[in-house]
Amino acid sequence: MSNFLSIINKDKPVLIDFFAEWCGPCKMMSPILKEVKDIIGDKASIIKIDVDKNQELAAQLQVRGVPTLILYKNGKQLWRQSGVVQKIDLIKLIESHV
Repeated sequence: MSNFLSIINKDKPVLIDFFAEWCGPCKMMSPILKEVKDIIGDKASIIKIDVDKNQELAAQLQVRGVPTLILYKNGKQLWRQSGVVQKIDLIKLIESHV
């Protein structure tokens, strides 16, 4: 958990993707997130967290379904959504918090 807190306590936005290997929609999100990262570059970080390997963290953050995307900045949750999110929506969201 302390490692997670150090990740989200950054001055730039951090998008966390809670996923599972067995999840079909999560597999759809992977190339979308790669494209988003290619476009936004160093303006934000994108971190993938496997809920099966991090069950305690997922439970603490009440991640009930995957994929769940959460945007943090300076340790504060700014946005959260479950399900597949389109590239343009993620870019607009991140750009609005840079």
